[in-house]
Amino acid sequence: MSLQEFDALIDKMMLAFEYAENLGQYVDASKILFQMNEEIPDDIQLSLEELENTDTAKSFIIQYKSEIKSAITQYRQRLMNF
Repeated sequence: MSLQEFDALIDKMMLAFEYAENLGQYVDASKILFQMNEEIPDDIQLSLEELENTDTAKSFIIQYKSEIKSAITQYRQRLMNF
């Protein structure tokens, strides 16, 4: 995947994530985080815990949002070097 393709995909996913999060739809937002993580190569993917119930979705987002953004940045840097 090229950097431009990755950026386009992640931008769409980030917009969907922020939209869901802002509406308080934390289960949907957490699903998008899972999907974003799956777009990152296995060697830098996060090992995410399964979302046990809808009550823990907000804490799941708080815990993993910045880590996924960091992994995305790391992968973007890798793509820029190619």
